Amino acid sequence: MTGAGRERLIVILGPTAVGKTALSIALAGRLDTDILSGDSMLVYRGFDVGTAKPSLAERSGVRHELIDILEPDCGFSVTDFQQLAAAKITAVNQRGRIPVLAGGTGLYVKSLVEGYVFNALPGDPVYRTHLEQLAAARGKDYVHAMLAEVDPEAAARLHVNDFRRVIRALEVRHREGTAISQEKLADSGDLVYDVYVVGLQRERQQLYARINARVDAMFASGLEDEVRCLLAAGVPRTAQAMKGIGYKETAAFLAGECTRDEAIAKIKQATRHFAKRQLTWYRKMPYIHWYDVDTISQSVLLETVYEDIAGYFARNAK
Repeated sequence: MTGAGRERLIVILGPTAVGKTALSIALAGRLDTDILSGDSMLVYRGFDVGTAKPSLAERSGVRHELIDILEPDCGFSVTDFQQLAAAKITAVNQRGRIPVLAGGTGLYVKSLVEGYVFNALPGDPVYRTHLEQLAAARGKDYVHAMLAEVDPEAAARLHVNDFRRVIRALEVRHREGTAISQEKLADSGDLVYDVYVVGLQRERQQLYARINARVDAMFASGLEDEVRCLLAAGVPRTAQAMKGIGYKETAAFLAGECTRDEAIAKIKQATRHFAKRQLTWYRKMPYIHWYDVDTISQSVLLETVYEDIAGYFARNAK
């Protein structure tokens, strides 16, 4: 299938702290188009510092979508993202522009461009409670191993600490005896969109150094005060948004469960592990065009990516 008939899309992805925000804003400005956030945490209002949310100044010249759309106590799923993102992509295409989807949540981006359809089966609260009690008594690894026995593919896809989805997968197996449906709408390896996917990568130690520096900068910029205000406003620690990296550790520190230095160290470690999981997702996306950004200036990167994208869509238009 050629690009004809499919909506056009540009994706910029890569591990956390690699430099996606700067490139996406520069590219969207160059193309006079909108940015769609593909990050599962940027949807929440008030969660700014710990999510590295683009500032209002950064957003002033480019329209950003799927940012600050939910209250902190709301849930947000991959299917919610698919529906909202698809509608925004259509709207921008109808204006004759190509939207730029920027984000690092691998499942979100992969499911969108490959057209996954997820099982909408309701949960089983009794069985879920049983699994949570098992995890409390025997550990999350034990419950993850249960999933590996009945659905090895789902177990390989889900990290042991992604416990909500591990439980969800077991619930579906328990109620239906079938794996979570991820039926692809796209056939024969085609993607749902006429899409050029940009992947930014850095040498591992360079990336880790940027992650550590970003966490230090978050605390210097007021992450502690942000979390304190959210808690004071009534956002519970059990809220989905408050379980994000940076927030749960800071909340634990504020509750006296660890020291400030311990919280910072835990956030750095968790963020590094998150970056590794992101890279694992990206390895399942062979259509990514990778760019090494350790030794290239922002201006050269922008020109290179712009020319590659222009060439891609020109070829597909024929």
